[in-house]
Amino acid sequence: MLTFERTSPENAGISSDCILRFTKRLKEKQIPMHSFLLARGDKLCFEGYYAPCTADMPHRMFSISKSLTAVAVFLLADKKLLTLDDTIVSHFPEKLPENVHPWIASMTIRDMLMMRSCHASTTYKADMASDWVESYFTTPPTHPAGALFHYDTSAPHTLCALVEKLTGMDMLDYLKEKLSPLGLSESSYMLKDPFGVSMGGTGLVALPMDLLKFGYFLLRRGNVCGKQLLPASYLDLAVSNLSATCVTAPIPGEAQGYGMQFWRGQRNNYLCYGMGGQFIIIFPDYDLICVTTADTQSVAGGNQQIYDALYEEILPCIQNDPLPETEETRLLLSRTLESLRLAPLPADALSEHVQKIMPTINGRAFRVQNGPAAFESFCLQFDSETAADGSPAGGNLSFVCKGQACRVDFGIGTMRTGSFPLYHMRYAASGAWLSDDTFYLYAHILDASVGCVQFQLSFLENSMTVFLRKKEETLFGEFDGHFYCTCDMP
Repeated sequence: MLTFERTSPENAGISSDCILRFTKRLKEKQIPMHSFLLARGDKLCFEGYYAPCTADMPHRMFSISKSLTAVAVFLLADKKLLTLDDTIVSHFPEKLPENVHPWIASMTIRDMLMMRSCHASTTYKADMASDWVESYFTTPPTHPAGALFHYDTSAPHTLCALVEKLTGMDMLDYLKEKLSPLGLSESSYMLKDPFGVSMGGTGLVALPMDLLKFGYFLLRRGNVCGKQLLPASYLDLAVSNLSATCVTAPIPGEAQGYGMQFWRGQRNNYLCYGMGGQFIIIFPDYDLICVTTADTQSVAGGNQQIYDALYEEILPCIQNDPLPETEETRLLLSRTLESLRLAPLPADALSEHVQKIMPTINGRAFRVQNGPAAFESFCLQFDSETAADGSPAGGNLSFVCKGQACRVDFGIGTMRTGSFPLYHMRYAASGAWLSDDTFYLYAHILDASVGCVQFQLSFLENSMTVFLRKKEETLFGEFDGHFYCTCDMP
């Protein structure tokens, strides 16, 4: 089974200073990082987790799922159970409408792997209560297959359904069996669509170490522990530049081209890409694998910040031979590892006005007068214990939603963790006063969903205006909107 030799960065030819600059730079840019792993060859030279994230905490990896789906398809092609030039309709006669559009009828598995399907967007998102796979064949196409690159998540989802149809297994279980020398974690799994098909486009939930192992499989062109798990020719093709992406790319890091469910990078590298900063970035020229997990969904250009920090702080420092290391550098790196954590909202000293109004709102229920019907009331409660400057150390926001009593705990100047109400997912939250009359609570979602829920509470006399906003792909829809609330107590 694949294991990495744990060593210092210097022993792998990488300066610890450049790793420290990388972590410092992203901290200064306020990028919510969850993990960062760096391996060179067989050596794991940095493994850091940002508290409360830990090494054994499964994390949603979003579109990294697509790269795994491609490998599963290649494994089936190698076993002659399909060819890349098969039409997809030939494998799903039971899903076809009476009259199949000719552009859909001619679309091949190769077209789908290259994101050159005949659909300009994800088909199942138009009606997620209907059969997701069937939607691929019934949604009117926008252009002939093979012509244009358009990011279409329903293509890998349909290919995942094909893998599961041909193998009779969940796709990830199939990969764990066929790639067993990698030793992918037992805790890893894939979310399923409402019809029982693994979400081959976005559903992977795994450990960062699983990503590093998969990256090693890619870097070694399928050869792991002395076994060729997949012919190198498939992976060489998959990571090559087959489609231009510059027309639709929002940032330079996504404008370098696309292979078969793999992206090209800006430094002759390739990567597995997942929304929000989930990356496996592979540099064949440096024998280097970089893994990150994060949540950049609320940070404009956040993904590019990660790319740039890696390209500018770490790549220039890599040497072919081991570097000298000092006790001072070793201690500094160790302290940095211990200090990695999600940053709470900055907490300033309380103004006189805030100190005056806090007793008038603390623990009082504000009833919703207008806004989304799911919510009935909100109540902000601060701790009785205080910090050295007299400000509360934290508190909680309780509310009634869908008839359920809910509560989100938060720290002030620190994070507090818990299970987010209604969804029972891990979260870490902090709060702070934005102004004399507005309190802000930010909850990071750290589970099978990755994102955030934000609460802005503005107080005026005996009323409170609430603004809720969520940044998450499909869930937490209740937490979007405005509410006007009043309190009957003076």
